[in-house]
Amino acid sequence: MNIIFMGTPDFAVPSLQALLEEGYNVTTVVTQPDRPKGRKRVLTPPPVKVEAEKHGIPVLQPEKLRQADSVEILRQLKPDLIVTAAYGQILPKAVLDLPKHGCINIHASLLPKYRGGAPIHHAVLRGEATTGVTIMYMAVGLDTGDMISHVELPIEDTDTTGTLFEKLSIAGSELLKRTLPDLLAGRIQAVAQNEADAIYSPNIRREDELIDWSRSAVEIWNQVRGLNPFPGAYTLWNGEVMKVWESANPKEATSRSFAEAPAPGTVLGSSEHGIEVMTGEGTLWLTHIQPAGKKAMPVSEFIRGVQIAAGTTFGSVGEDQP
Repeated sequence: MNIIFMGTPDFAVPSLQALLEEGYNVTTVVTQPDRPKGRKRVLTPPPVKVEAEKHGIPVLQPEKLRQADSVEILRQLKPDLIVTAAYGQILPKAVLDLPKHGCINIHASLLPKYRGGAPIHHAVLRGEATTGVTIMYMAVGLDTGDMISHVELPIEDTDTTGTLFEKLSIAGSELLKRTLPDLLAGRIQAVAQNEADAIYSPNIRREDELIDWSRSAVEIWNQVRGLNPFPGAYTLWNGEVMKVWESANPKEATSRSFAEAPAPGTVLGSSEHGIEVMTGEGTLWLTHIQPAGKKAMPVSEFIRGVQIAAGTTFGSVGEDQP
């Protein structure tokens, strides 16, 4: 049994480890090319490559898997099964047709919800109460293949995209362990996805990061935790970008009433507890921020040196700041 594993980020590492722990013969790992990272743009290998090299597994890093020479290399490896997890490229039909047991993907959502490249981000951004992992057969379409197995996880109020990333990576590896014996024995009855329920989750764009203060406090709270730890939600203060990394759960806050509500984005005050900001529905306490050119810090630390006066307005791109 020859297995090719395809994956790139930290999310995929536990699944590769699971295959090795269970004694499967992973003959080759395919991952993305090394990329420059950090301010110094140091060429850095993907986490899956690092893990593969620990175990002496040969690594392939094609820039484009669709190229004929890349497909031919995989054909010569004669895989019985291809397992993918957050690989980062769409597999062409020529690759999908290679293994006799097919190509399967470990996807971080409960399909058909949140197909695409950022399923964990979008589940948090939309305020979902549950998420999960689906193992599916891969098809030519984007995350459209028949579903083999799945596992559900709750999204806690304390969760961010970062914490869910870790939880789902482990859940996916455990699900893979439980699924493979039945799959290889031919005991799987895959289920087609309901296209009517499909939701696409594209990669996060710059405009998704900008806080729109006219939205409700709960929606903005979900945005902040959905973009933590990457790429981060932001607003403008004094005409410069200010990242907002954490905010207090508005569902736990005491409601306030106003004779005349201030405009959304207006600062109502600041204290050791945070900066209270008016939204389109309710107020939101910002607790961890990163002003332009500064490190990320708790508001309790920030206000020791800088005060944001009540009445200040946080704004959107193109708006003037007081």
